[in-house]
Amino acid sequence: MFDFITGFLKDHGYLGLFALMVLENVFPPIPSEVIVPFAGFVAAHGHLHLAGVLLAGTLGSVVGALPWYYAARAYGADRLRRAAARHGRWMALTCRDIDKSLHAFDRHGAGAVLFGRLVPAIRTLVSLPAGIARMRLPTFLLLSALGSLAWTALLAATGYVLKDQYHHVADWVDPVSKTVLAALLSGYLYRVATWKPERGAARPR
Repeated sequence: MFDFITGFLKDHGYLGLFALMVLENVFPPIPSEVIVPFAGFVAAHGHLHLAGVLLAGTLGSVVGALPWYYAARAYGADRLRRAAARHGRWMALTCRDIDKSLHAFDRHGAGAVLFGRLVPAIRTLVSLPAGIARMRLPTFLLLSALGSLAWTALLAATGYVLKDQYHHVADWVDPVSKTVLAALLSGYLYRVATWKPERGAARPR
């Protein structure tokens, strides 16, 4: 995993990092907690510039947040709940997720978008209430960019400072990253296999 991702980033540079971050926000194939530290590590060895890593990572994160924002803005809470009720077996989204994100937005307003981008479990979900509430796009983009920049900087820094620990990093990152990916895949397959309609969920019409 270590050699694969670092090699991918060396070969595809900032565009590759941007694409991975877009995908991570739409439907996470590889979490940013794995991608960005590797990008920082590659930058520390001179294959990328740290400023470019921050820019590409932040832009990818913001662009990846837009599909959920526009979907929520176009469909609204009720139609999203119906979609989750109908396709919940396959979607990485449930009616409960929608309700929790709305509750957080009601309590914290714009701050939920800014600080939510720093929380792995809800980084994508914060786009939903912003879209449902029809938050102005410039405001959404600004808050998402600030939160994403802080998150990207934190993760990139962890990889950057370990530039002289290549062998040590590879030894523990490979099994850790593989374990994270295996856990994500296992969790998704378990969810597909055991899915049942949520009680009280809006039924598709």
